[in-house]
Amino acid sequence: MNQAKRKQENREVWMKELYQNHIQQVARWRRQVLAVQLSLLVGMFLLWELAGRMRWIDVLLFSYPSKIFSQIGKDVASGEIWVHVGVTVGETAVGFLLGTLVGTLLAVLIWWSPFLCKVLDPYMVVFNSMPKVALGPIFIVMFGAGFTAIVMTTLSITVIITTLVVYNSFNEVDRNYIKVIRTFGGDRTEIFTKVVLPASFPAIVSTLKVNVGMAWVGVIVGEFLVAKQGLGYLIIYGFQVFNFTLVLSSLLIIAVVATGMYQLVVYVERKLIAGRRSL
Repeated sequence: MNQAKRKQENREVWMKELYQNHIQQVARWRRQVLAVQLSLLVGMFLLWELAGRMRWIDVLLFSYPSKIFSQIGKDVASGEIWVHVGVTVGETAVGFLLGTLVGTLLAVLIWWSPFLCKVLDPYMVVFNSMPKVALGPIFIVMFGAGFTAIVMTTLSITVIITTLVVYNSFNEVDRNYIKVIRTFGGDRTEIFTKVVLPASFPAIVSTLKVNVGMAWVGVIVGEFLVAKQGLGYLIIYGFQVFNFTLVLSSLLIIAVVATGMYQLVVYVERKLIAGRRSL
């Protein structure tokens, strides 16, 4: 009896050590990936700086990192940049949230009604293939040159993408699960709430990450057309006055803020999926 208990304890110790080794290997691998990523980023900036200093590139067009960071430092010190960042982030957040919500609800609606799906299918395909920049002037006339027109431009990009992705995830649910619900007398509501929606939850959450990029595209396009504030406005203004350092500094700020927003969505995704697994 004591020998069996001792073997069990030894097995538990071995399993714990194996698990700890696995955790350490994963952490080591992540540190290596991060180190390579940072090395590539620093190397790219150093090469860019050297190319600018040595005049291997046209600094009027491409500038170089020290000038760009100096431009950002001046804008931060003056406080001017915060207004533009706040406007663009606000527009992006509204377009992102509304696009995800409306697109998901539209996907539910066309899944619920196969007739409506058949009716709307060609229109969604055509609308998705249209260049959204061409819709910008129409939104300006309809809603005025301001916040609403920019958000509507963003929605024109995010809603259809969300609808198509979520609706396809609804259709890819295992039919055997649906048959089980029907066998026990379940109606369409129970099929959706007990099978389709839970099975599609990872796809819906993953759509958030896609919509981050799409929302930024829509907002910047909208600001190109109508804005008097925002990072998109700074880019257009920089082109107009041939200040390409301002253009590139605005692009760098967009990259940093968009990356932060994406990482926030990834964090929310992990929390939501972990919460579902614990149920």
